[in-house]
Amino acid sequence: MCGILGVVSHTPANQLLYDGLQVLQHRGQDAAGIATMDGNTLHFHKGNGLVRDVFRTRNMRALRGNVGIAHVRYPTAGSAVDHNEAQPFYVNSPFGIVLGHNGNLTNAEELKKQLFVEDLRHVNTNSDSEVLLNVMAHELQAKSKGLRLDTDTIFAAVSAVHQRCRGAYAVVAVIAGYGLLGFRDIYGIRPLVIGVCDTQDGPEYLIASESVALDTLGFRFLRDVQPGEAVFVDLQGQLHSKQCSDNPKLNSCIFEYVYFARPDSVIDGVSVYESRLLMGEFLADKLARVWPDVKIDVVIPIPDSSRPSALQLANRLNIPFREGFVKNRYIGRTFIMPGQAMRKKSVRQKLNAIGIEFKGKNVLLVDDSIVRGTTSREIVQMARDAGALKVYFASAAPPVRFPNVYGIDMPSRAELIATGRNDDQICAEIGADALIYQDLEDLKSAVRKANPAIVDFDASCFDGKYITGDITPQYLNAIEARRSGEKQTAPEDDQMELELAMSVSSM
Repeated sequence: MCGILGVVSHTPANQLLYDGLQVLQHRGQDAAGIATMDGNTLHFHKGNGLVRDVFRTRNMRALRGNVGIAHVRYPTAGSAVDHNEAQPFYVNSPFGIVLGHNGNLTNAEELKKQLFVEDLRHVNTNSDSEVLLNVMAHELQAKSKGLRLDTDTIFAAVSAVHQRCRGAYAVVAVIAGYGLLGFRDIYGIRPLVIGVCDTQDGPEYLIASESVALDTLGFRFLRDVQPGEAVFVDLQGQLHSKQCSDNPKLNSCIFEYVYFARPDSVIDGVSVYESRLLMGEFLADKLARVWPDVKIDVVIPIPDSSRPSALQLANRLNIPFREGFVKNRYIGRTFIMPGQAMRKKSVRQKLNAIGIEFKGKNVLLVDDSIVRGTTSREIVQMARDAGALKVYFASAAPPVRFPNVYGIDMPSRAELIATGRNDDQICAEIGADALIYQDLEDLKSAVRKANPAIVDFDASCFDGKYITGDITPQYLNAIEARRSGEKQTAPEDDQMELELAMSVSSM
């Protein structure tokens, strides 16, 4: 998962972009980068680490110009990021382009071969974002025939990108001498919003992954960039937009609402905070049906993203809500931290139990989701160590049984605790006395209730249905083989493999 920003301003863009990255830091902790344009000259600085560590005063001074983009990244392959793969990426032909990308191309290897053999372009890293940049550059060159650009030509190039690229992508790019471009894949899997700030010199525009970046930087939310749509802000501050796909269909990633997005963001018309409250209501109703005789003394959230769901669940069931864990905010998010050993070690560093809330009580721990199970197992043990009599566990999301191939670090079935296990087995694995999951249809209903206009979602990590239609068991095996460094990876579970194949074929 990554965070992207793009701005056309009447004042230097560097501070706006830096402040925006700080707000989007939750979307990636491994690398950060900013690129700006001064006249026809592009300046950029990027590196590994948090935003505050990558940029120094000297770096900011060198980022001159009123137009720019910015990016925070974590590696979707699950290993520490190569500094060469930090974004934005740059190509100097045909016009000089810098690009930042959130998502994952599912046909990146195929495109890389096409670029080398047919388009005569060289990709220097393993990043699918560099592939996407070169596809965009090639299509701009082809549509413009090497001449100057206009908005129609730019939009035609985006249309060609949609025809060639599969997967999830929200993109911001600066074309030297022309302006700021943003576009979103035809399913709208990854979020992208646009905002405006009215100044005495005219409007300024900001494109971002989440609306919270607009709020904090003083921009008024204009709208979401639609699936398949491209928006372009020229150097005169004029906003242009066009639908660049014949068959766009909104299927935003439901895991954004469960975990990734900040609660104060609004994505595709849905308040993330409201959706999480509603998740708690639906989960409470299921708990009342399934556990009518279970005595729960207190509901405790796992900080931070589960707090709204836990609060609403407690209110609906009339059970006391308490803060039982104190979070050290200087430790990174363990879910997107590479390496199982590092994730496990950081749990105890990140959370500490407040003993008085556990001692002698039957506690219900509520988390947003259970992915690998490492954090859940450690937290259950912490609750027992603090004196809890019974430790029940509730997940505001369904079991994560399938890999996510659209930009979230869930590529390996072997790493997912729910793959090949039923609820009782998962409960035993994490050491809880009982475990309850949200139903998928209830999760969808919680988000739809916040915006009834949304018809469906990408929920592939829960149901194995991949909206792009190109994900096969063989594709997943290849990903896992690359991840493990093996040439071949056998399926972990024949039944799961069958379910996956059926999910793909039923689309």
